[in-house]
Amino acid sequence: MRPVSIWQRSPWGLLLCLLCSSCLGSPSPSTAPEKRAGSQGLRFRLAGFPRKPFEGRVEIQRAGEWGTICDDDFTLQAAHILCRELGFTEATGWTHSAKYGPGTGRIWLDNLSCSGTEQSVTECASRGWGNSDCTHDEDAGVICKDQRLPGFSDSNVIEVEQHLQVEEVRLRPAVGRGRRPLPVTEGLVEVRLPDGWSQVCDKGWSAHNSHVVCGMLGFPSEKRVNTAFYRLLAQRQQHSFGLHGVACVGTEAHLSLCSLEFYRANDTTRCPGGAPAVVSCVPGPLYAASSGQRKQQQSKPQGETRVRLKGGAHPGEGRVEVLKASTWGTICDRKWDLQAASVVCRELGFGSAREALSGARMGQGMGAIHLSEVRCSGQEPSLWKCPHKNITAEDCSHSQDAGVRCNLPYTGVETKIRLSGGRSQHEGRVEVQIGGPGSLRWGLICGDDWGTLEAMVACRQLGLGYANHGLQETWYWDSGNITEVVMSGVRCTGSELSLDQCAHHGTHIACKRTGTRFTAGVICSETASDLLLHSALVQETAYIEDRPLHMLYCAAEENCLARSARSANWPYGHRRLLRFSSQIHNLGRADFRPKAGRHSWVWHECHGHYHSMDIFTHYDILTPNGTKVAEGHKASFCLEDTECQEDVSKRYECANFGEQGITVGCWDLYRHDIDCQWIDITDVKPGNYILQVVINPNFEVAESDFTNNAMKCNCKYDGHRIWVHNCHIGDAFSEEANRRFERYPGQTSNQVI
Repeated sequence: MRPVSIWQRSPWGLLLCLLCSSCLGSPSPSTAPEKRAGSQGLRFRLAGFPRKPFEGRVEIQRAGEWGTICDDDFTLQAAHILCRELGFTEATGWTHSAKYGPGTGRIWLDNLSCSGTEQSVTECASRGWGNSDCTHDEDAGVICKDQRLPGFSDSNVIEVEQHLQVEEVRLRPAVGRGRRPLPVTEGLVEVRLPDGWSQVCDKGWSAHNSHVVCGMLGFPSEKRVNTAFYRLLAQRQQHSFGLHGVACVGTEAHLSLCSLEFYRANDTTRCPGGAPAVVSCVPGPLYAASSGQRKQQQSKPQGETRVRLKGGAHPGEGRVEVLKASTWGTICDRKWDLQAASVVCRELGFGSAREALSGARMGQGMGAIHLSEVRCSGQEPSLWKCPHKNITAEDCSHSQDAGVRCNLPYTGVETKIRLSGGRSQHEGRVEVQIGGPGSLRWGLICGDDWGTLEAMVACRQLGLGYANHGLQETWYWDSGNITEVVMSGVRCTGSELSLDQCAHHGTHIACKRTGTRFTAGVICSETASDLLLHSALVQETAYIEDRPLHMLYCAAEENCLARSARSANWPYGHRRLLRFSSQIHNLGRADFRPKAGRHSWVWHECHGHYHSMDIFTHYDILTPNGTKVAEGHKASFCLEDTECQEDVSKRYECANFGEQGITVGCWDLYRHDIDCQWIDITDVKPGNYILQVVINPNFEVAESDFTNNAMKCNCKYDGHRIWVHNCHIGDAFSEEANRRFERYPGQTSNQVI
């Protein structure tokens, strides 16, 4: 059933509210669902903001007093019971940490424990009515299935409060009715009311108001606008004013949280002597109007930023990470709220925060947790300007990593792409729209060189998250009447917002394999894996071994030795090997699985296991200027869960033709004493080098973040011993990392010191 807005659900309640000035700004809901008999006189309702009619903070009225439920020990089973109390068939989820805002009054229930079979919440175990050690920052909420129980008459109308009356805001350009580039950054402020879009009277309009509007629309800041020009223009146009008296502090995440007034139906004179409010916003670097500006802003050294987002499926969302003492770390979600999240979003060039995420909703980080209890007013230019507490490992765990979802400008890129022929909306043959006004047409993309990076951009443009697969053949997906190939040579870095931003052939289409059979397709997913190498272990376990040739027959068969080994005097002599252990963690939100299915895995008799990936890891020895002097690789790889976090069970094991992969929260350990876990440095001369390790180097399997797949270390080799130090990961290819990369005396000469 489609959600219904508050205007459709309660028009009389709205009219009453608009006619009664005392109703505006009322902090408590004006309606509450009556509970059917069976819950000992209790009444239940959903409250909070922002929310839909079937979700919200759970509030219970007992003995005439409304109160909330603490999220301690709260489960989906308890949510099922409460949703049925509210008249819904079942729960689809639950929320913690006052996602819908903190309530008021008593906290009626704490440590609520339900099995899911109870007929009433009174049958569930708890600490007792009114007995709680929680605060309202821990209020629990539920998300119910939008389907009513038969015979349940109450509709849980969303409470008619001031801050719920402005649901949608937009900027309407006052000039230029033709095709305008998106996003729209300047225009008349309009709000959606029951009878359509209405303007806002500019009397008392301030820069703080503009700041809030720009944040809602996905822009980090506002700028001054030529009001005289717009006032002159307004004299020639008819306007429909619906809102006036807007007064924002500037830190609000939504215009509805500001003080404001609606015109009453009988107001014949509206905004006398005034004009429509006009706002002009400054787009962030990702949405700069011209490509020249975008390239200039993107070319700034990455070292200038001390905040970043990781693990998000869409732009402007992810786990928040901060840079401290040259090390990236996460933030504990204690007291994490919309104000702090909005500071992060604006600092990164987006609008205000749409959601402050807790509980590692964007995946768990690894390594340091730098900050806790971040308390921002919302006016700070950077998260580092907000009061916060430093943290120790005992204070918080990565299961409490904070994240954000930011408001983004509307660019319309999703209208230029679509999928066809798939079994679901998340897969299909990629079709793109080209041409100008009057000559728009849809066409296909040549499958040549189409891979994971290109598919990731397509899925992002579609709003479908990550790409599980980028397909070069789509003959099994019928594209209907679309047969023309209109784009070829597509090559993406993976960070673009649309395929138009990727390199591709111009008007001339060059496709090696013609026909709709060989056109591009994607399979998208909202989650993805994320692999990370434990760099400290490489540094701790590195050593040199001179291994006799008669012990290397299997390794030679799997191409794990340097080329010169082919001309060696087998089985006499030895090879010099740089050995180390590698521990690869999956920190994403989906298991890492081999690209190829079991039917194509290859059995290797020597080592006695199936190889599920042709190349999983590259190992290289480089000179300081980047020249490769030795290399190793996992010619294939046996992927399995060697160990896992305490609350995670192993799922993948190579033995007996078992499933291969790495579970979220687990890691694959390849010890230093296992064949092929080395680099053959027999032919390397003494000197100073760089050890580089790259996981999933060919992007065969999609990940949420490819920038943390490489590690670099300093190496000093004197012909007998080797020293590996200063290993760092996560930014191994960035300018920032290279600036920090240690350059000790004699490194550039490559001579023994």
